[in-house]
Amino acid sequence: MSQPPNPQYQQAAMPGCWWHPNRPTGLSCSRCERPACPDCLREAAVGFQCTDCVQAGRQQDRAQQKQYRDAGYGSRTLAGAQPARTAVVTPVLLALNVLIFLITVFQSGSLANNNFSELFQYGQLWNPATLAGDEWWRILTSGFLQYGLLHIASNAFSLWFVGRPLETALGRVPFTVLYFVSLLGGSAANLVFSDLDAVPVVGASGAIFGLIGAYTVIVIKLRLNPTWLLVILGLNVFITFQVPGISILGHAGGFVAGLLATFALLYAPDKNRLKWQLGGIAIVVVAMIGLVVWKDSQTISASCELTTSRGVPSYACYPE
Repeated sequence: MSQPPNPQYQQAAMPGCWWHPNRPTGLSCSRCERPACPDCLREAAVGFQCTDCVQAGRQQDRAQQKQYRDAGYGSRTLAGAQPARTAVVTPVLLALNVLIFLITVFQSGSLANNNFSELFQYGQLWNPATLAGDEWWRILTSGFLQYGLLHIASNAFSLWFVGRPLETALGRVPFTVLYFVSLLGGSAANLVFSDLDAVPVVGASGAIFGLIGAYTVIVIKLRLNPTWLLVILGLNVFITFQVPGISILGHAGGFVAGLLATFALLYAPDKNRLKWQLGGIAIVVVAMIGLVVWKDSQTISASCELTTSRGVPSYACYPE
């Protein structure tokens, strides 16, 4: 009599390779778990994967990297610059504003009336001295002067709160360009759209409003939740119109300039991106300078000098 084979000693048949069914194999893909012969497996980070899974993984990695780049992370920022893990430009700008404020306090001997200092008088954006006296440095220096302790505290907080995440999202160089273009926009708006006898203007708020304008473009481009932006924008607009002595023109000019500069940075075509970015920002800057030059051509010339009365410096201009 013959006996049936003992299952304990019967060799189980191995499955065939998914891509080569005529090749029995005891191996399988660590990702999809399909049987695969050695020719169809590739070494991966964990185990071995089949050729299909390796290709799919590469496609997924490329898609994720593109999402990271579009969101301001990865190998490039939103503006196509080298990414920076920490903000450097924002603290430097903040420190510069505080240092200049302390110098004006030391010169004037007062926290509340630091405008009575020589540096403040030489640096504030005063239309007669800037336009009639051709003291063009005031367009830049006025953005680093703050009037009183509350002014420097509020602008320092806003710059720190708004600037750091924006710097890491755009990159240090694009952020620096954005800041100074926004500062120029605030100064240009005050010079062009205010009278010659307008009160002097100082403060970093024009540049800060430009940074808020940049956030507006980012929210639109990435289709982010606009709630946070609307709260910040609404609060700043309320302060602009309700607090006396606030330069509405400076805030509006900085916001528009920052918005246009960020549009040039983020919507430039991928091909020759840097050239498109530089060209777009150059158009914005030239347009603002052109408006200032036009306003200057409508203004009579004057000679200006710093005078001192009872130890208090003041600036005066006299038509030529």
